[in-house]
Amino acid sequence: MSDAKEKNQLNIELSEEIAEGTYSNLAIITHSSAEIVIDFIRVMPGVPKAKVKSRILMTPQHAKRLLRALSDNINKYESQYGDISDNEGFGGIPMNFGPTAKA
Repeated sequence: MSDAKEKNQLNIELSEEIAEGTYSNLAIITHSSAEIVIDFIRVMPGVPKAKVKSRILMTPQHAKRLLRALSDNINKYESQYGDISDNEGFGGIPMNFGPTAKA
């Protein structure tokens, strides 16, 4: 590899804890003139309260790059596995995901 290419490489570390990931089934996006804020939340069935599990802040320019990257990856995913249903007509955030057991 040439010296110029080696200088442009970024060494990214991924700790075990971060590599495990955090599940989120809701994202709330807000913005100011200087930044985009994305809160990732996990909503649980039958629980009317949810906590933000992760908050990501970025510049509008980086958010636009993220949008393009997500769009590209969704297109590739759908090409391989078929269309993703977005359930637009479900009427909002589900607070109850289905039948709940009663004792």
